[in-house]
Amino acid sequence: MKNILLIGGSGHVSGAIARAGVALGHAVWTVTRGQRPLLPGVQGLVADRHVAGALEAVIAATDMRWDLVVDCIGFDVPDLRQDIRLFRDRAAQFVFISTDFVYDPVYRRYPQPEEAEQWETVLGYGRNKRRCEMELLDGDTGAMAWTIVRPCHIYGPTSELGCLPLHGRDPGLIETLRAGRPVRLVGGGYFLQQPVLADDLALTILSVAGQAKAHQQIFNVAGPDIIESRRYYQLIAETLGVALQVEEVPVDAYLNEHPDAAPFMCHRIYDLRKLTACGLTPPATPIDVGLRRHVEGLLLRTR
Repeated sequence: MKNILLIGGSGHVSGAIARAGVALGHAVWTVTRGQRPLLPGVQGLVADRHVAGALEAVIAATDMRWDLVVDCIGFDVPDLRQDIRLFRDRAAQFVFISTDFVYDPVYRRYPQPEEAEQWETVLGYGRNKRRCEMELLDGDTGAMAWTIVRPCHIYGPTSELGCLPLHGRDPGLIETLRAGRPVRLVGGGYFLQQPVLADDLALTILSVAGQAKAHQQIFNVAGPDIIESRRYYQLIAETLGVALQVEEVPVDAYLNEHPDAAPFMCHRIYDLRKLTACGLTPPATPIDVGLRRHVEGLLLRTR
């Protein structure tokens, strides 16, 4: 049994990690703002990390040393500096959940390894996550080992469906498909994707605990299947028992109006050899199985 602390714990990914940790027999703590009910079996700590001194006080009061700390909500450099300051002497291992948006879409390789020719330096989300990564790469983390994971599109029934702009995380997607209306896919949806189920990502992250080969390492995390984005929407339609209608949106025109969407407008496929070579648990749920669970979970939620 490991003592595991999640910064976050009620969200899409953090909730999946909390559930998986409890199911595996670990002692799981979460730090949240206390606005949602705790998951069964989880011990809750309440603090807003952005209130000066709040997280520090809560962590100090536990008098704990953690086997694994996972920051599920770190976005800005101050978040990572706070993590290092708080846990360098309180955690054996630390995981930062980054993103595949750290890769500059113009310079991607297919498949993309963990090293890159160019990093995202313009657009906010990927740029900020890369800056957070650099705090671990260049910072003084003491005896605390760290691991960075870069998931691609994360799906599962605690989020909305959709992996491309116009129908990305779209709460109306099921209604659109059932009504027989076309989905508007940039580039016709022919970009390659490798979506990862949140429950699988959770198991990969938890497998870091106690794994020395993961120390001071960065890993891409993606699902086992490479599919066209169009196929992603086709699988959702098939689960609903309806036909998929697609309206193609020209890539260049869309990017001219929405340059911030560039990270979506490329193939997002990954080399996962490092993940398996270091003994971590690779995502294994086939995309058709995972998307069926996602759709069925959303349908249950709306009944």
